[in-house]
Amino acid sequence: MTDTCTNHDFQRELAHRVNGGIEVTLYWSADDNSTSVEVFHTATGRTLHFAVARESALDAFYHPFAHLPTLRYDAVLLSELHT
Repeated sequence: MTDTCTNHDFQRELAHRVNGGIEVTLYWSADDNSTSVEVFHTATGRTLHFAVARESALDAFYHPFAHLPTLRYDAVLLSELHT
């Protein structure tokens, strides 16, 4: 058996909310003590997942689009989520 794990295997869900067809989940990774946010748009089935600084994690959970990394291809997906 091969011991292959993805980062998602070590993540714990800290918070989850649904609002206006968008699901937001805040994760903490035990592997490297990092935090991340996942945004799922139910209408399109598209998901964004990005790392956030631990000190900004709760704010990123409540305002994920304000914390999206800049200059990424996710900007196209962001525009799709708002339509």
